[in-house]
Amino acid sequence: MIKKGISHLGIFFLGVLSLLPLSILYVLADGVYVLIYYFFGYRKKVVRENLLRALPEKSLPEIEAIEKKFFKYLTSLIFEILKMNHISKREIEKRYVFRNKEFLQAYLDRGESVLVCSAHYGNWEWGTMGIGLNFQGDHYPIYKPLTNPVFDDWFKKIRSRFGNKMIAMRQTMRALAASKGKPSIFSFGNDQAPSKDESHYWTTFLHQQASIQLGIEKIAKKTNRPIFYFKVKVLKRGYYEVDCVPLCLNPSETQEFEITEMHTRFLEEIIRQEPEYWLWSHRRWKYQPRTKTSVFPKKQDHQEV
Repeated sequence: MIKKGISHLGIFFLGVLSLLPLSILYVLADGVYVLIYYFFGYRKKVVRENLLRALPEKSLPEIEAIEKKFFKYLTSLIFEILKMNHISKREIEKRYVFRNKEFLQAYLDRGESVLVCSAHYGNWEWGTMGIGLNFQGDHYPIYKPLTNPVFDDWFKKIRSRFGNKMIAMRQTMRALAASKGKPSIFSFGNDQAPSKDESHYWTTFLHQQASIQLGIEKIAKKTNRPIFYFKVKVLKRGYYEVDCVPLCLNPSETQEFEITEMHTRFLEEIIRQEPEYWLWSHRRWKYQPRTKTSVFPKKQDHQEV
């Protein structure tokens, strides 16, 4: 009961903060950056280790520069996500612009459905809100619920403000069945690691052995829904552009794990180009493969997109 009360108090405080304009929130973000990077060292060890292992071609000064840029961006991102509670449709449409969206919308106009693949790169939360504003058709973002139910309910509410229908990861198949016959977009994050027990497919991702979610490939091959990758570009602080890239238009014709390799290589290249905008503070490579039950791709599958 006490924990629940503290959670509600925290949500009230965040709600008050979200009323502030972004210009002021960015000033607060600058202050938080100094505190967490130079004084508290929040996940600094995790970030440094991830960068060193994932980008071995970079020198130590280059790694340190990327690390600082990442934490600088992370603090801005935190306050941008907080602002979702009160940000307007007009503001999202101005700050998160979708390019080349006509091809995807054409499927929806014909009464067909598509799958969207993206990652924890740039402001993925604003991107989720933007999909609901930019495309005609039901949008189902697949997400992993937070462990705190009070914060999970609050976060789900603000994510759904512009028409999104949030679907917990384990409810994906049920939502697919319920949406049958209606033009829809199901969007997935392709960089979230499966649990240890669900880590069945392994490949090389940024020089590390990594387990990859197979959900989007399984659904695509079963339904033959085309897959688009939403490639995010950070233009400047608080402004983004996303390119709607056709990744695989005929999934049923692909080989096993081909789609999984395709979106993994695509993300890998995006991260290498501008690494500071990916979420380096999570332990993406904390599990190791169990060779007796794990599947590895053949060498020729490791081609960059």
